[in-house]
Amino acid sequence: MDLRKLKTLIDLVSESNISELEITEADGKVRIVKSDGTPLVAAMPMMQQAQPMVAAQPAAGPAPAAAPAAAPAPAAETGHIVKSPMVGTFYRASGPNAKPFVEVGQQVKEGDAICIIEAMKIMNEIEADKSGTIVKVLAENGQPVEFGQALIVIE
Repeated sequence: MDLRKLKTLIDLVSESNISELEITEADGKVRIVKSDGTPLVAAMPMMQQAQPMVAAQPAAGPAPAAAPAAAPAPAAETGHIVKSPMVGTFYRASGPNAKPFVEVGQQVKEGDAICIIEAMKIMNEIEADKSGTIVKVLAENGQPVEFGQALIVIE
């Protein structure tokens, strides 16, 4: 990976409220984890991808890598699962005092806004890709989410 690109990614992570960023390209994989306000970087070639390196975390701080392990939807979920199209922070409403976009039991149409994912200080509205009824909201408001993580179940 180009060093200028890596420096730009480190700067973006340090200036944002995300705590972790992972990017995979043809020439390798980079994971940037913010710790004490200072980003740490772990890079490795693609051939070693089976055993990823984890940037060291201070013993006193929380382990952000533990939360995504529990984040995917349980296999027992039925219905259509709306997944996160990006890494970012999940929000149920457009603002702290605004009502949530959707509630459990609410009918939605394809194209209706159902949540927001903030990535690099940009608010991205996530739309329902299927009409139906909201059965379950799997992500917590303000929770960091991973690419492909289950967010909402629609039946």
